[in-house]
This record gives sequence, structure tokens and C-alpha cells, in this order.
Amino acid sequence: MWDVRTFNQPSNINHQQSLLRALSVSVVKLLFLFCCAASAAGGQILIEAEGFDHAGGWVVDQQFMDQMGSPMLLAHGMGVPVEDAVTTVTIPAGQYRVWVRTRNWVPTSNGIDAPGRFQLFLDGAPLQAAFGTQGADWHWQDGGSVEIKRDKVQLALHDLTGFDGRCDAVAFMSDLSAKPPEGDVLAARRRSEKPQDAGQFDLVVVGGGMAGTCTAISAARLGLKVALVHDRPVLGGNNSSEVRVHLNGQINLPPYPRVGDVVRELDSGNQGNAQAAAFYNDQKKLRVVRDEPNIDLFLNTHAYAVEKQGDSIGAVIAKNIRTSKDSRFVAPLFVDCTGDGTVGFLAGADYRMGRESWQETGETLAPQEPDKMTMGASTQWYTVETLKPTAFPECPWALPFTEASCERATRGDWNWETGLNKDQIADFESIRDHALRAVYGNWAFLKNHSKDKERYAHRQLSWVAYVAGKRESRRLLGDVILSQQDVQEQKAYPDAMVTTTWSIDLHYPDPKNTEHFPGQEFKTICKTPAIKPYAIPYRCLYSRNIENLFMAGRDISVTHVALGTVRVMRTGGMMGEVVGMAASICKNRSTTPRGVFVEHLAELKELAARGVGKR
Repeated sequence: MWDVRTFNQPSNINHQQSLLRALSVSVVKLLFLFCCAASAAGGQILIEAEGFDHAGGWVVDQQFMDQMGSPMLLAHGMGVPVEDAVTTVTIPAGQYRVWVRTRNWVPTSNGIDAPGRFQLFLDGAPLQAAFGTQGADWHWQDGGSVEIKRDKVQLALHDLTGFDGRCDAVAFMSDLSAKPPEGDVLAARRRSEKPQDAGQFDLVVVGGGMAGTCTAISAARLGLKVALVHDRPVLGGNNSSEVRVHLNGQINLPPYPRVGDVVRELDSGNQGNAQAAAFYNDQKKLRVVRDEPNIDLFLNTHAYAVEKQGDSIGAVIAKNIRTSKDSRFVAPLFVDCTGDGTVGFLAGADYRMGRESWQETGETLAPQEPDKMTMGASTQWYTVETLKPTAFPECPWALPFTEASCERATRGDWNWETGLNKDQIADFESIRDHALRAVYGNWAFLKNHSKDKERYAHRQLSWVAYVAGKRESRRLLGDVILSQQDVQEQKAYPDAMVTTTWSIDLHYPDPKNTEHFPGQEFKTICKTPAIKPYAIPYRCLYSRNIENLFMAGRDISVTHVALGTVRVMRTGGMMGEVVGMAASICKNRSTTPRGVFVEHLAELKELAARGVGKR
């Protein structure tokens, strides 16, 4: 399963670092196991946790790998310790110091109070250290020295709490005074060898939410060879069983009533957030995609770098988060459906993040001064009724609740939302973790201390999302930046294509929540000025300075205010349908996304009128 390599020469490390910088990647986790002979100075063996043979009850969490350098294993047991993650590795016999790369995700706790405690077992015997108990940042925690007596060793991650312990990697150092590498050195050593060519494609779509999935299907049905690259095991993004948000927005409306046909094919038809996994019908999305012979689907594959050719993208480099294999995706055209605008950002596309001022945009809903505030990410949850009373652990490390501040709820919907005043990319792990502290703390109070705790005695916490559902981060800029006035005043654009129907739905911290948790809010309110159906111009769907880059979904070219209406998933799916149509014109007419508007707009309108749905 692992790529095993030897690093003996400093020149190797320097060469790897220079390659990393050339790709403009600061810290990239690329799964592998590297080793030196145990007798060599600085000999070291690194085992990546996400590459364990059996994950057990631990889950692979890749959401923060661009920030902390890696996917990780997460013990997301909601207060019940999860089954061990187990693997067998080859380690030459000898004496080693063991290190585990982890962090204490609630830095106000320590030692036995830390929520994410776990042990490492070697051939069934635990090391003395409890991991996940020190340090707020990702670091190597010392596990002490061990003697390896046989080549094949079984490792097991043993969860002690069920409260989101996390492990990035395990290292064995034959130099007992040495510590495993960190920072750029670790990132460079984690690089795999030359990426394998994934194949030649007409279009590479990065991001398999509704927007990306609809883009891929639309382009494939119009004859393009498409790579659909997605960093999770299921399609759908926020509409998947991992996040559980239902689809919103209307489809099949003028000026092009056939736009939305593909969205309809993928739609489960169910309405409601935070419901059972089957409600979101992941398999339906997978079936529709796999039925398209022109789509090559790459799940569990995270795009982390691009190669440039002038003002165009030449290739996207992506890592399989389980096997560690790097793949190189080459095409004349690319689509950024990542939500975070990751591909555009790596390529140097113009973008915005945060709120523009009303002096700049003239929008009445914009703040007086620009700021970094975005809409937040939702961590939804629900409980189920049980025949017998159930217990839930005390959570002294969670947010503190009282009778006045607790939320008397048995499920958490979209408004359990965090991170509005934080960076939704750089700070995303702490944003998600803050939501977990709120959910667990509130439920522990209701179960154990509330004056009406008998009301919750026969309820059990059944599901808490560990993949947080984002609403807003980077917005890539196109030839048109849609604004509030465009939508409300019904400004007519010649390239009007995708009809948005959702209100201008903007989110703010809930004042009641602020009263009890100032600066630590975890709930929001929304303000939703209604609109009339409005057709978004095609020129919002491609980059203004990267010649071969389209975008679809919440990272298109709009102001913060206008994002409030275009960001819902049925609308994003329709964007994808139109982008797939435009990509087919680019191929057939040897033109660029901008060239479609300048020279072939009539043809795009013809395709939109016909649609690409299966009648």
C-alpha cells in the first residue's frame, strides 16, 4: 500500500524542497512510508495513519490537509470510543524512539482532561503515553523508546474517549535523540515521485459537489472526455450523506427551461437537513456519473498544485488521500468547483474573500467598511429516541452551558453555524472543532444537568457531522461581478443563462447566542430579502485572468451580497450544466471560455435551449 523510499543524501531533500516551492505548495501531505536502514544515522520510519490497512471506527478526514499537511484519522465516536485502526508494517529489529503526530484539539484541556486521547499499541501492548494530550498545534508527541524484536509489527490506534482524537502519522527513530522532521522538510519528504499521468482529457473538473457533478455530466454528454476529481468518497458535497443539506432553488425556468434537467436526474427529491444518510441518496449520484462513458471519476483525490503555461493552466496535480499516489491531470480546459476556489487560487486567479463596502459596490446590504467576514460553516447533528435511558459523558472541555444559555434541542439544523469572523480556509479546523465543542457541551448539559433532563433521558446522540458544510470562502472574479443591484433591479445581460430564485440569504451571528457566547458564537440568523427570478450572466462563470479556467458553484464571480442568492445547490448545478455546454464549444471551435461569449454566444444559447438531460 505504501511507497517506501530511502533518504540518505541532503541533496535529495533540497531537491524535493525546490520542487515543492516550484509548485507553490507550502505544506502538502502526500501519503507514503519512508524508511532508512535502522543502523544509519538519522534512520527513520514514518507510517501515515490514513494508510492503515484497516481504519476500524476511525474516519479519514482530509478537510485541513492544505493547512496541516496531511489527511488524518479521526476517532469520531460522539462520546463512544471507536474500534481500533490496525495495520502491519515492516520495521528492522532494533531500538527506536516512537513519535506520534497529533494535537490536543481543545488547548484549554490537558492530560487526562483532553477529549481526543488515544493510545498506540505495538503487537497488542500499549505504549505508556496517552496521545492527543499536549499542544494546541500539530506536532510530534514523544511515545518513549521501544525494542523491535521481529520485522513484522502490528500497530493499533486505540481510542480512549470517542471525542475526535486525531492521528496524522507514527514515526520510529533509530537515533533515540532525534525527532521526526516538521514543516517544509516533512512536506518535501512526503512528496511522492513523479506524478503518474491520469490520462488525456478534454476537460478536468475539480470538485464533485452538485456543481461539479453537473458540469462533468453536461460536458460528457456533449462529447468531451472528462476527468471528475473529488476529494471525498461520495459525490454531492453539501448534499451528500457526509454533510446532509437538502437541495434548494428552482430549476427548469426561463430563459432556458431545459437547464436543470441534469440537476433533476441527481436529485433525491427529499427535502430536509440533518436526516438519515439514505435520505441524500449518494448512490444515485454515483450511478448517474458512472453511466457516462466519457467520465473518468477520481474519488478520494485532492488537488493541491497546478502547472501553468503562461496565463493558462497546463495541469492539475492531485493526491489520492488513501493510497498516496500523485496523479497529473492534463487538459486544455479546467473547471474549479471546489467551493474554496482552490484551483483558481493555485493558478493565480483574481479573487475576493470577505465583504465589500457599500462605497465600493453601492449595495445597500453591504457594510460601510470592507471586512473579512463570511457566512459560516454548518455542523449539523441529530438524536434518536431509545427504549431505555441512555447516558452521555461529561464534557468539561466543551463550551460551558447553563439553563439560560443552553439550546433545548434534539437536532441541529443549518443555523448551527461557526466561523463567520474567522478565515474559512486557514482556520477551518478550529472552526469545525468549535462547532463540535458546542454540540457536545450542549448535549452533555441537557442530559446531565438541565432542570428538565428527564425530557432527554430516552434520547441518544446519533449523528454529528465531522465534515462541515461551508457557505462562503474565495470568490473567483470573472468578466462580470454580479451585484445586489443586478439581481434586484433585474439588469439585463446579453449572456443571461442560469436563473437564480433563492432570496438574498445572508447569515449573521445570532444576537441571543452572542449574549451568552460573545466572540464564540455557534448559531446564526439569516436575513432574506426576496427576489424575482433572475438569470445570472455566463461571464460570471469563467476567470478574468486565467484563460482556460471555468468555475461553477459558490466560488463564481459575485459580490458577498450577491452570493446570498446564487449559492444554493440546484442553482450551482445549473451553472455546471451551462459550463459543460460552453466547454464543448471551446473544444469544437478551438476557443477559450471568454471566446465563447465574444464569438459563439448564439451557439451557447442554442445548447441551453436544448439542454443535456436524458428525456
